[in-house]
Amino acid sequence: MEHIVRPRTQNSRNSRRAYLKRRRQRDLMHKIILFIILIVGIIGGALLIKLFGPSKERVDLDKYYGIKNENQLAIIIDNEIVGAKGTIIDGNPYVEYSVVRDYLNSRFYVDVNENIMLYTLPEETLRVNVGSKDYTLRKETKSKDYTILKMEGNTAYIALAFVQEYTNIDFSVYENPNRVMIVSNWGETTEATVKKNTQLRIDNNVKSEIITNVAKKNRVTVISEKGNWREVRTEDGFVGFIKANCLKKAEVRTISRPFKEQVYPNISKDYTINMAWHVVSNRDANNNVLEMIADTKGLTTISPTWFMVKDTKGNLTSLASSQYVNYAHQLGIEVWALVKDFDGGIESKEETFELLSHTTTRENLTNQLVGKALEYKLDGINVDFENISKECGEHYLQFLRELSLKCRQNEIILSVDNPVPSQYSTQYDLEEQGKVVDYVIIMGYDEHHKSSLESGPVASLNFVKNGIQDALKEVPAEKLINAVPFYTRLWKEVLKTEEELEEQAGTDAAEYPYNVTSVAYGMSKINIAIENAGAKVKVDKATGQKYAEWVEGDATCKVWLEDEAALEAKLKLMKEHDLAGVAAWRLGFEKSDIWELILKYVN
Repeated sequence: MEHIVRPRTQNSRNSRRAYLKRRRQRDLMHKIILFIILIVGIIGGALLIKLFGPSKERVDLDKYYGIKNENQLAIIIDNEIVGAKGTIIDGNPYVEYSVVRDYLNSRFYVDVNENIMLYTLPEETLRVNVGSKDYTLRKETKSKDYTILKMEGNTAYIALAFVQEYTNIDFSVYENPNRVMIVSNWGETTEATVKKNTQLRIDNNVKSEIITNVAKKNRVTVISEKGNWREVRTEDGFVGFIKANCLKKAEVRTISRPFKEQVYPNISKDYTINMAWHVVSNRDANNNVLEMIADTKGLTTISPTWFMVKDTKGNLTSLASSQYVNYAHQLGIEVWALVKDFDGGIESKEETFELLSHTTTRENLTNQLVGKALEYKLDGINVDFENISKECGEHYLQFLRELSLKCRQNEIILSVDNPVPSQYSTQYDLEEQGKVVDYVIIMGYDEHHKSSLESGPVASLNFVKNGIQDALKEVPAEKLINAVPFYTRLWKEVLKTEEELEEQAGTDAAEYPYNVTSVAYGMSKINIAIENAGAKVKVDKATGQKYAEWVEGDATCKVWLEDEAALEAKLKLMKEHDLAGVAAWRLGFEKSDIWELILKYVN
């Protein structure tokens, strides 16, 4: 059959063109859609990476360490970033005095008033002037090839190499940024190996900023564990977080450094101390010493309140008596004369600070004390400074170091009175006292005192127990003496008026509904006062002490008795903890038969 080819009409050609056009449009639309999908995918992926992927942002290390100029030096001590508290001078690292004192070695002492640095060793005090390469030791002048102490404004800087000579530390200096890593904690530490290249981050998540890169096979010190992360310190002193799966071969090893700590030799007695304070307010009071000690038994030590700091120049007012000392020595009793910064001379925290913050005035005071001790053949000095502010703490400790050195050289016992440990008395630094003085005395009384805003016991058993236990964390038992009260406070409470409460609004006093006053009574006199009031004595369950209460006019009278039973409970604590002894405030307030009780526990 013949195939006949028919010519295309105009209509068919148009249809063909229309079809092709639609197809091109469709293909173009597909391409556009695919492109849009691709773009959306890229953007979405980027957003997902941004939202859930690791951050690539890096820390500005200068800002991180607080570095503001090229000479500043960031300080890292063990695992703690202290900040830009150092400086580079002539290529040598220097550290702010406050950092040395608070973190490395508190025995370094800088007197900014007299531009000197002191370091009291067991046998003498090292001395350096600001800006000098020289220092005096063992009455000889020695030199370094660097300046030891620098001052910039009111800030003192100590050469770290010099600090290291007297402190068990090691250090390494790094650049970019300028920083020094100091190791001061020796002993067991956990180290691990980095098993792949990774980053050290500020926090324990991948969105945290990067501090630095850490290369495979580097060693790091593991500080802590936080989920799937480890807080670490790198070999070059960076502290931050690494994923746990980036570490391997974690192991505990012991690190150490050859160093011989300075040990302060102390004078100690081979018997339990049984001491009592004797309040001597004028010279005539010395004449009744025989009367005061006539009924005592087993008394080893008496501390007359003879010395008062007269002024901020370090001068003394003295009530000392050679005859008094002779009487005591004839009875086999040692005399540890007390010196105080209140009641008869300087009276305020500001005055005590002024006295102790100058080296020349401290020296004057210590020379006078030791001079008086030698003049009157005293066996010891008892320091009772109660106006020590937080700011005065470092100066007070330096005073005790300097005094201990002079006492040791002259075979004079040094004992120091302290409040029981609390958050308010950390400036007394019992740990340092326990190293440099012979006996540390905690005054296990004044739980409630004459300035208290509420009434309460002088020395409840839990108060004393906690005081002893806390003190023993810092002071060896063989150097710790607990002081007990021979007195009781008679409290009077009067309900405050609305006007008084309004006046006290916003003060601590406003928290208490009563105005309180108190008077200290000896053991016998308080019993007479209770008897005269017709009050009944019962046991206060909260304190375990005998308690009495009565009404006198518009006042409620309250008494927590410090009697034989209360004293014996405290003596048992002394025995239980094997303390160096007991001290009592004060002679003349006790019952005569109380000494038989004390003797039972000090033998």
